[in-house]
Amino acid sequence: MASQTVITVQPQFSAAQQRGEWQTGLMDCCSDCGVCLCGTFCLCCLSIQVAGDMDECCLCGSSVAIRTLYRTRYNIPGSILGDFCATWWCTPCSLCQLKRDIKRRREMGIFW
Repeated sequence: MASQTVITVQPQFSAAQQRGEWQTGLMDCCSDCGVCLCGTFCLCCLSIQVAGDMDECCLCGSSVAIRTLYRTRYNIPGSILGDFCATWWCTPCSLCQLKRDIKRRREMGIFW
């Protein structure tokens, strides 16, 4: 009679996501002048670019939902209230920060 191996403990795999950070600050507009100029003079265009980068509806680029989705996707600390405040009171800065972050993550090969 052949012996049978009985597994009593299931192997575990844990892939804890590391805590993320924004690549640039909310007010770091000068770190990418092209994004800053686009955000200053054509906010609608920048909003559409961000939404396209995130594979979302073009009308959602400057929304709290996009910022929250991005922040949770990359495990960046914060809250929906913080996302709301940044988006409501500083829409151009918030959108520019998102676009700069997307560009930098793309350059590093970690944007998905």
